[in-house]
Amino acid sequence: MGVIECRKLSKSYGAVPALCDVDLTLEKGQIVGLLGPNGSGKTTFIKIATGLLTPTSGEIRIHGDLPGAETKKIVAYLPDKEFLPEYMTVEGLMKFYRDFFDDFNERKAVEMFKSLGIMPKMTIKSMSKGTREKVQLVLTMSREAQVYFLDEPIGGVDPAARDYILKTIISNYSEDAVVVISTHLISDVESVLDDVVFIKEGRVVLHEFADVIREEKDTSIDGLFREVFRC
Repeated sequence: MGVIECRKLSKSYGAVPALCDVDLTLEKGQIVGLLGPNGSGKTTFIKIATGLLTPTSGEIRIHGDLPGAETKKIVAYLPDKEFLPEYMTVEGLMKFYRDFFDDFNERKAVEMFKSLGIMPKMTIKSMSKGTREKVQLVLTMSREAQVYFLDEPIGGVDPAARDYILKTIISNYSEDAVVVISTHLISDVESVLDDVVFIKEGRVVLHEFADVIREEKDTSIDGLFREVFRC
């Protein structure tokens, strides 16, 4: 059994389908790219997996459980929008996460903030957009979770910061965890991916190991993505 298992997972908004009969199994120890253009269903999938939306039909299970109180204990979620209160300090946010999440590793968070030059007394309001996104990522990756859902984690930061963010993701999850990165910036993330899911108009059109794509299809993930999603 995989860490994440979907069976005929579907979601519609009125007559508009966002996900259609998604069958998917994701294993532990993998960094998975959930890849597709904007509007393809990536965020809807993640919101169902994290319990923020309910499916129209079908189901998703995480370690055998439907999304709910049990899965929230082991799932870390980084949304594609800023969510930290502007008045809070880095120090206050670490205390909040420590109180709220049993798996939050404050020592790890302190080390990452220090390496970024982000001081404990800094408020979210005083930071640039890129720095705020780094704070959100550090807080998320400082949880010793079993599943990480990262929705467009590099979308709003400059190219120089992307390398740091990807390095942070790689070095801060255990071999028993799975990391799902949703993005349309394929070339920036493909070097870290173990597993690849292409999603198009709410349907999974490809699920393959990254090495198989490179070796058997003799192309990069970005190259295959451009071919599959060519206008």
